[in-house]
Amino acid sequence: MKALLLENVHPDADASVTGHGRVEIQRLSASPDRAELEAALADTELLGIRSRTQVDEALLSAAPKLLAVGCFCIGTNQVDLEAAARRAVPVFNAPFANTRSVAELTLASVVMLMRGIPEKMHAIRNGEWLKSAVGSREVRGKNLGIVGYGNIGSQLSVLASGLGMHVHFYDKDPKLVHGNARVMNSLDELLETCDAVTLHVPSTAQTRWMLGERELMLMKKDAVLVNHARGDLVDVDALARLMGEGHLAGAAIDVFPQEPKGKGEVFSSPLLNQKNVLLTPHIGGSTLEAQAAIGRDAAIKLARYAFEGSTNHAVNFPQVEPGPLLVGRTRLTCSHRNEPGFLSRLNEAVSAAGANVASQSLQTVGELGYVVADIEGEINGELLSAVKRLDGTLDSRVLVDCNEGIETA
Repeated sequence: MKALLLENVHPDADASVTGHGRVEIQRLSASPDRAELEAALADTELLGIRSRTQVDEALLSAAPKLLAVGCFCIGTNQVDLEAAARRAVPVFNAPFANTRSVAELTLASVVMLMRGIPEKMHAIRNGEWLKSAVGSREVRGKNLGIVGYGNIGSQLSVLASGLGMHVHFYDKDPKLVHGNARVMNSLDELLETCDAVTLHVPSTAQTRWMLGERELMLMKKDAVLVNHARGDLVDVDALARLMGEGHLAGAAIDVFPQEPKGKGEVFSSPLLNQKNVLLTPHIGGSTLEAQAAIGRDAAIKLARYAFEGSTNHAVNFPQVEPGPLLVGRTRLTCSHRNEPGFLSRLNEAVSAAGANVASQSLQTVGELGYVVADIEGEINGELLSAVKRLDGTLDSRVLVDCNEGIETA
């Protein structure tokens, strides 16, 4: 099996991929141009990317052997998830691996902004000595507003509580409250209440531009804003204008509506001329510890799908966790259209081949179904061919236990 890892995926990924079976790994340090990438994908089964490589339907069409895509990051916006699902290609990511890194930087940014550090740094570089305590505040006893109380938001909640902050949060779904955090009834209520507001939500139709001029005006005049989540959550033009007018005391922005695609491209933002602003180049999760954890997490998910058929934690696929393949059994996996009668047709084909199903797992999501069946004994080529010919089959594989690990056919 061949794996292609792009964009300097952490070296720890290699051992995680090869720990489940024989894999030949090819690495490219950056995201190659389209022609080079298509050529490399012609015989690739597993693809590992970060945020720059765009996997659209045309690229998937150029990868006839592709089994799965691993996003070695949190987001999956760079992949056409529906097109991948139609081609029976599950997509995995690492949504938890860098949460600590993002939470730490967010809390550090709140402290820096409330002390007015960016403005003082700018002044001292120009020979000024802003030693005054005016506008410089401790975070202890202040209200922290967290928008999105998921993996990052909840961890930030614990860290901020340790500094004596009063944590408030707003989330569209009910969440388990950590410590003494308080649930807010609406986003508006949170914005009006808190001294510092941090965003930790994905980019969706509901969250896009969630903080425009109206919402920013609801915030306290001396409040600070931190966005280390997605670049299209905040109207940065409105933010820059309001900060220039003295509304809001500071902002820390790590993600932007338009970001450079490489080192040679010039970065531009209306926030560049603002004084108490921390601007960072999308590095919220960029720590050595986080990148190593992401490398292991996403790679293990790729390998377990390739060699065990597990789709657990796939973002675009029915989730089936069949567990390790037992000695003496052969595993048949089948992605199919979610239509009445498919499972009956599959079992009839297995029975007609004289095989016996020892265990079976099936899940469906929308128009897609995925079934894993462990067969006692071996599966011959005729049975696999028969399954592939079934009305509704999208893709089917056989996983065989051998002395050197699991192999696929």
